[in-house]
Amino acid sequence: MKLLQRLPRGLSRPAYRMAPRAPAAVRHNSDANSPAKTKTFYGLFPQSIPHGPPPLGPFAVDLRALQREFFTLQQIAHPDVSAARSPTDVDSSYINHAYSTLRDPLSRAVYLLGLHGMDVGEDAGMVGMDDKELLMEVLEAHEVIEEARARQDLDVLEREAKERVLESEKAVGEACESGDWERARKEAVRLRYRRNVKAAVDHWEEGKPVVLVH
Repeated sequence: MKLLQRLPRGLSRPAYRMAPRAPAAVRHNSDANSPAKTKTFYGLFPQSIPHGPPPLGPFAVDLRALQREFFTLQQIAHPDVSAARSPTDVDSSYINHAYSTLRDPLSRAVYLLGLHGMDVGEDAGMVGMDDKELLMEVLEAHEVIEEARARQDLDVLEREAKERVLESEKAVGEACESGDWERARKEAVRLRYRRNVKAAVDHWEEGKPVVLVH
């Protein structure tokens, strides 16, 4: 199917490569195939994410607790404080990357998939194109956005887009918690397409091209 190759002005396929990639893991034991037993971003936040990554722990994250622990880590990592630390300790940029990855459901899902050897890269777009229901949903949204002449023309689509994003976030979380990584990959692709639509609606302005935020 080639319908998505003809998307209307201002809308495009999601930029899969923009998602954070999982860093090389540091093994702590002989079970080299278990991401839960490696040094991951989750290990930086034992207070706010005590059970570690799914499926051992929940997919959802307490964002306030994560932010508090992040601020604490940044204070510790400050050059004036960390001068005497071991050079193997993580630095501020790594902490920033870990925090920004885990606080967002989509980047969190992509990171988890990376830990399990599943790259949500450019080829993952084919998953969305093979999903006929998603394909029609996206194309119908494109049509509504293209035909809009006033902000109120997008009220219904705006509400639907928000609901669909939340629906996809829930679905990808459930897949990760159950350890169904193939399903999680498909749900992550759906979430990215739906976010693409939501961004187009959020940034719509009369007479101006849509600016996508990935």
